[in-house]
Amino acid sequence: MGNLLSIVTFIPAMAALILAVFLRGDDEAANLNAKRVAMFATVATFLVSLFILAGFDPQDTGFQFVEERDWLLGLEYKMGVDGISVLFVMLTTFMMPLVIAASWNVTLRVKEYMIAFLLLETLMLGVFMALDLVLFYLFFEAGLIPMFLIIGIWGGANRIYASFKFFLYTFLGSVLMLVAMVGMFADAGTTDIEMLLRHEFAFANFELLGVQIVGGMQTLLFLAFFASFAVKMPMWPVHTWLPDAHVQAPTAGSVVLAAILLKLGGYGFIRFSLPMFPVAADIWAPMILWLSAIAIVYTSLVALVQEDMKKLIAYSSVAHMGFVTMGIFAANQQGVDGAIFQMISHGFISGALFLCVGVIYDRMHTRDIDAYGGLVNRMPAYALIFMLFTMANVGLPGTSGFVGEFLTLMAVFQVNTWVAAVATTGVIFSAAYALWLYRRVVMGDLIKESLKSITDMTSRERWIFAPLVAMTLLLGVYPALVLDITGPSVAALVAGYDTALSAAEAASQLASN
Repeated sequence: MGNLLSIVTFIPAMAALILAVFLRGDDEAANLNAKRVAMFATVATFLVSLFILAGFDPQDTGFQFVEERDWLLGLEYKMGVDGISVLFVMLTTFMMPLVIAASWNVTLRVKEYMIAFLLLETLMLGVFMALDLVLFYLFFEAGLIPMFLIIGIWGGANRIYASFKFFLYTFLGSVLMLVAMVGMFADAGTTDIEMLLRHEFAFANFELLGVQIVGGMQTLLFLAFFASFAVKMPMWPVHTWLPDAHVQAPTAGSVVLAAILLKLGGYGFIRFSLPMFPVAADIWAPMILWLSAIAIVYTSLVALVQEDMKKLIAYSSVAHMGFVTMGIFAANQQGVDGAIFQMISHGFISGALFLCVGVIYDRMHTRDIDAYGGLVNRMPAYALIFMLFTMANVGLPGTSGFVGEFLTLMAVFQVNTWVAAVATTGVIFSAAYALWLYRRVVMGDLIKESLKSITDMTSRERWIFAPLVAMTLLLGVYPALVLDITGPSVAALVAGYDTALSAAEAASQLASN
């Protein structure tokens, strides 16, 4: 199947078009049909994506399933996956049916709601598959629009503020990336990502407006891309949009935001920052490592004082993304492997935690931690599921959360022991806020009258959690499922990065002589 990637990418968009054109009315039957079409499309997308995984050769470190054709205005449509991107494609297609299933109780503008999520899936998949700069940027930026609408229309009381903050932060960061892309095209004469990965951007120091630019053009390009990806992750201190977006977004919106959208930044660092601008990445790595360590500790401490469950988990996400950026800019095999593993694992765990909040929010319509307590007495199945994902979030051995954190900490320890030591304290803080949340919500006596009639999880909710439980435990005891696929591509990336640094160092010594 020569067009397999395009088929997977555009199945959700075609379903969205069908809903927009053919579905009429907003009665109960029309709403049910909208949900069924969305569910069918996302399940079909996942099933077709399994053919990508089945036909993928991990030992081939190049791009596979490549599709290439001319597009409008002379632009190139080029798609492909490698060992770094294929698992993000699978994560996206795996999570979206669960997101639609979690939205089954939505009653407001159901057709538009489903269209927004279907378009968002297409755009996220496009980011992970695009092998052309312009195509990548279009997918990357267009993904803001459905998420903006999801938060702004179906969000909480303060949704307008949160949606505009989300949009402006992420859009302004990406404007600099667009400028950098123009500069890359001017220098390399192409927007083909495969060719750009082989192109050497100038790294000789020069003076700009009286300021010495160490790392030359690479530094300017690196910082422009960094601005976009750091906001998308988000890294401290440009993380403040995330807690607001999570708190106001509907449950399904929070799941997509945490499980997939945050990963676009980490993917961008691995796809662009390390291989294309290695000299600049090496120069700025110490600062990024310290920013990551500060993020882990600071946001964990902030999480400890939250009274809103969603906000606590949102700050937890920022802390866990700190491990990702730390691993990436350690720039060794363990670090990049660990960062990818952490992103995949975090997709399952954080998505499940937001679903856990959604389960009790649907019943009580409040996210205040103080409104709960003693739920284990009425919701034993929920208490068990919530405990599993709380432990996975902490990084308990035997869960997928442990593997990613352990690999990234080991990688950073080889580069900077002080950064590793500071980041390790974040593991302790994460146990503190996660167990504190669990104790206050689930444990103790059931003394609040409003909770005495609360019901345990329905069969639909249990089915939603089942695959997330399975993946969290499976990757915890058998991480090779991920590492065997990413390993060869990461090894090639790290080898290329080290070679580029060695060549740059040799060139600098030659110039100084």
